[in-house]
Amino acid sequence: MGFRLNSSQTNERKQEVTRHYFFETFNFFEKIKTNEPEKSKFVCFDPYGETLKVKSLLDLQTAFYENISQLK
Repeated sequence: MGFRLNSSQTNERKQEVTRHYFFETFNFFEKIKTNEPEKSKFVCFDPYGETLKVKSLLDLQTAFYENISQLK
């Protein structure tokens, strides 16, 4: 079970890479500063399009498994 990379965009002027991943009904965006990769930001959406607050990879994992458990 894993995410699939849907798209990736690079903004060289801002030195940012934005990636969109999804799995089933779970979508998330990762924004990475190429000069500060440790400060990655995540935005997730549930099946209803509501934004989920994610501040760390642990939050992302928790949100993902909550979403998957609702599908079954």
